[in-house]
Amino acid sequence: MKVSDLRGILTYVPRYRMKVFVIALDGEVIAHDNFSNLLRDIAVLWNLNVRVVLVHGMSHQLKAWAKTHQLNLSNADGTGPTDESTLEAAIVVANRITHEVMKGLSVVDLRGISSNSIIAQPVGILKGKDYQFTGKVERVESSVIQEALKQGTIPVLSPLGFDGEGHTYRVNSDAIAFAVAKELSASKIIFVTPQGKLRAGNQIIGQLSVVEAEDFLKASVSEIPDVLRSKINYGIRACKEGISRVHLVNGTEDEALLGEIFLNEGTGTMIYANDYQAIRLARKQDVPAIHSLIKRAIENEELVPRTKTQITEQLEDYYVFEVDRNIIGCVALHLYPQEKVGELACLYVNSSHENAGIGQKLMTFIEKEAQRKGLKQLFVLSTQAFTFFQQKGGFAEAKGAEVLPKARCEKWEQSGRNSKVLVKKL
Repeated sequence: MKVSDLRGILTYVPRYRMKVFVIALDGEVIAHDNFSNLLRDIAVLWNLNVRVVLVHGMSHQLKAWAKTHQLNLSNADGTGPTDESTLEAAIVVANRITHEVMKGLSVVDLRGISSNSIIAQPVGILKGKDYQFTGKVERVESSVIQEALKQGTIPVLSPLGFDGEGHTYRVNSDAIAFAVAKELSASKIIFVTPQGKLRAGNQIIGQLSVVEAEDFLKASVSEIPDVLRSKINYGIRACKEGISRVHLVNGTEDEALLGEIFLNEGTGTMIYANDYQAIRLARKQDVPAIHSLIKRAIENEELVPRTKTQITEQLEDYYVFEVDRNIIGCVALHLYPQEKVGELACLYVNSSHENAGIGQKLMTFIEKEAQRKGLKQLFVLSTQAFTFFQQKGGFAEAKGAEVLPKARCEKWEQSGRNSKVLVKKL
C-alpha cells in the first residue's frame, strides 16, 4: 500500500466514525482460507470506530452437510421451499457457522453476540406451492443489536428467523442483511461473496447508480452469477430505502474489503443512491485538486498546460465530477458569447475511473450547459482524444481553424500543437 493510499484512507475515517456497516458473509467465504484475513480487516474497521453487524449465510455448508449425510435438500439458499429435514439440518449448520465466526472474532480480540432478533413469518403458499419452513423477515428487534453495539460487541446474525410461537424458519441471509440495515439506518451494506465484481462482457463494472443497476439486471440477468443476482436485487431496494451505498466484495481476495471501502477506485462493484456522484461548479478550494488531477495529462501532452493561477482566473468555467466527495474528473466550458459558441476544454478523468462512462457524462453535461446558456455550437481542440469526441459525442472534424472565434484561432496558431478542430451544432 502506497503512502498516497494511506492519505486517501484518512479522508474517509472521520466520515465513517460511529456509522453502522452491515456486512453479509457468504458461507463459501467463511469456508475459504482468506476468512481469517477478512476478520482482521473487520477488526480494523471496528478499531476505527465503525460499528459492524455481521450476517452470515450457509448454503455452501448446508450443501456439504447434505452430501455427507445423504440428504436431499429442498432449499439451500433460503429462497425455495424448506421441508422439515432440511430445516433441522439448517439449524445444526447455522449454529456451527455462528460458532466459527465467534471463534474467529476471538482471535482478533473482538467480542460477538448472537441473538434471536430476526422475527420471521412463513412465506406461505406461492403459485400453489407450499414453502413450509421457509420464512421471510417480519421485523427486526433492533434493541438487542443496538445495545450490543453500544457495549462494544459485534452482533452476529444467522439465516434463521423465529416467530412468537417458537417456530424456526430458514430465511435468506441477503434479505436479513437488507432488513437489518434498513432498521438500523446503516450507511452501507457490504455483501462479501466469492465473486465481488460485476462484468459487462470483458469490462469490470466498478459502480452503478440505482437506475443503471436496474437496467443492468434486466439486460444481463442470464449473465449474472447466481451468487450475485439476489444481492443486486437487495442492493437496489436498499438504495431506494435510504441506504446510500451497497458493495459487492470478493471475500477470497486479501485486503479486498478495506480496499473497497477506503480506496477511491475500490476493489469490487458498488451500487449507489443518486446522491453519490455529482457534477458541480468548481470552487476555489478545488483548484489544487484540479491542477493535480490534470498534471499527468499535461505531461503526456493530452491537455494544454494550465497553472493554478490560470485555473483560478477562469474558475467559473470549470466543473468537477465527484465520487464520494473526491474529485476524480473535470471539464471546462469557455464561452464566446458574441459568436454564440463555446469551447469544451480540459476534459479529464482520473485513470482509476477510466472506462466507467464518466468522460461521456461530463461531455453531455457541458453540452446541456451550453444549450442552457443559449449557445449554438460547441467546439473542442484535441491532439489525442479526437476519436472519443467523434464517436461518443457526435463531434465532426472541421476543415480548418477558421471556424474558431478569432481570439481562439490566434491561440491555436501560437500553440504549435496542431490540434484537430472538432465542432458540434447544438
